[in-house]
Amino acid sequence: MNLVTNLSVQQLRQAADLKEKIAALESELAQLLGSTVQTAAAKAPQKKFTMSAAAKAKISAAAKLRWAKVKGAKPAAKPKASPAIKKKGGMSAAGRAKISAAAKARWAKAKAAGKKSL
Repeated sequence: MNLVTNLSVQQLRQAADLKEKIAALESELAQLLGSTVQTAAAKAPQKKFTMSAAAKAKISAAAKLRWAKVKGAKPAAKPKASPAIKKKGGMSAAGRAKISAAAKARWAKAKAAGKKSL
């Protein structure tokens, strides 16, 4: 306390200013360390990119033109499959009926076995 009483008014003002600066810096440091690290760029609000209606229309027209070229480049006289050509693979009606009957028999056997154990 003796040091404070021996200081001049000007020195006291400088000490008070320094103390305020130190307090401000400490609070700033506490904010940085206490929460997630935020840079000046992160604090600034991000401006969303918006596109004008004219630009959207221009891009849409260009895309439609590209698709028209792609679709128009296909050969016009595309050979169609004749109805006489039978689709490969598949299963006959008799084969499906046979598999269905076998599955029904398995389920009936499983249900009968389940009722006996109860």
